[in-house]
Amino acid sequence: MRDAQNIAQLLELNPDFMGMIFWTKSSRFVDFNLCPSEALVQKFAVTKKVGVFVNQSLDEVLTVAAKFNLDYVQLHGNETPEDCEFFKLKGIGVFKAFGIGTKQDLEKLESYKNVVDMFVLDTKTEGYGGSGKKFDWTILNGFSVPKPFLLSGGIGLEDIETVIKLKINNMAGIDLNSKFEISPALKDIDKLKDVFKKCKIN
Repeated sequence: MRDAQNIAQLLELNPDFMGMIFWTKSSRFVDFNLCPSEALVQKFAVTKKVGVFVNQSLDEVLTVAAKFNLDYVQLHGNETPEDCEFFKLKGIGVFKAFGIGTKQDLEKLESYKNVVDMFVLDTKTEGYGGSGKKFDWTILNGFSVPKPFLLSGGIGLEDIETVIKLKINNMAGIDLNSKFEISPALKDIDKLKDVFKKCKIN
């Protein structure tokens, strides 16, 4: 997210996390020079701020994390366990995203389990996420995810009841992105209100 008014509306819903993408190739890229706002750098009372990065230098990520008061960095590229540990030792929370297409893709998680706070399980693509497509969630059946994780990849309002009923070890929440946007980086608050209502009922 990057629009001050849209951020303020979202914060009224008290989501656990709010993401900002700092990868220049993304249509949701946050360029502070184009959209300077106190909303982008302030600490939030309840919601934690997550910055998304793809194969960027450790120094660049550190600089952005400090500038935007990030609570977590979400590493969405080919970052190593050592890269994740670097940020943990700096006192920054770490999410590590993985593209999932087969059960074999889940084997990568094991070597990261001690250096991340949470996994993000996204749909495997030729790029780095953002496909707006779901992967086959049955791949997770019987697999013990070694850390809390967010389910990601093309989740829409019509999927929420199904997701709530999933019984997958360590699933901590869901990543709501493109299916809840009016345009890139601009969230549809009414749709999100519906999701929060459904989750509270269940």
